[in-house]
Amino acid sequence: MKTTGANSASGRPLPAVLTDFDDTAAAQNVAEMLLKQFGDPGWKDVRQRFRDGRIGLKEYQEITFRNIRADRATMQSYVKEHASLRPFFRELWDFCQTNNIPMAVVSQGLDFYIEALLERAGLSRVPVYAVNTEFKAGEISYHYNHTYPGKESQGNSKGFVVESFQERGCYVFFAGDGQSDLEAARKADSTFAHRTLAKFCDEEGIPYQPFEDFRGMLLAVREYSRNGHESPGRATGRAEAGRRREEGRL
Repeated sequence: MKTTGANSASGRPLPAVLTDFDDTAAAQNVAEMLLKQFGDPGWKDVRQRFRDGRIGLKEYQEITFRNIRADRATMQSYVKEHASLRPFFRELWDFCQTNNIPMAVVSQGLDFYIEALLERAGLSRVPVYAVNTEFKAGEISYHYNHTYPGKESQGNSKGFVVESFQERGCYVFFAGDGQSDLEAARKADSTFAHRTLAKFCDEEGIPYQPFEDFRGMLLAVREYSRNGHESPGRATGRAEAGRRREEGRL
């Protein structure tokens, strides 16, 4: 669904900023980074089954991390040393905090490695909607708390999270890069798409802004907060003009 209600003094929806994690908020695919370093040698075969559509992302993650040769602390330390957030993520968070705009990471990945990178960057307060994990006796258990009722077996849904913010009256900006982000892109009010997600949006006719880092998203949220009546994701030409005007200010 798209936001139609309003909940601000100006009579328009307040913005909310949601972003995927692997290859979006993070410059790297952190899950694959950990699997390359600590995973069972057969993890790439499982990944190919996932890419071929023979298993879902939920099953892929559970299988590949089941035999990972590292504990939680070791993997978090590795993430802190080797992963990084994309440029302007912090600036976008600071703008959202200053202006009371909700912002969160929305991922079908695992909470412990997302939280590790945010902690390293001093951004532990960023809310995370991801697969919740527990490490006990050398095993990982997975908890899917962001799902449509009756579809828990499919794992977390980014579309579900987008809709939950819209139901609170928010106009949702969403950034993503892959197939798992398509559901959210269909529902978001303004989409920023990178790589595979951009191709899917082209195929489905979903309006989007190209995404390389969070500069454009910051400008779009800032512009919406200032004017508020039209998403830059729905008016590409005007957004690009606004981007050029603001280039020197960031």
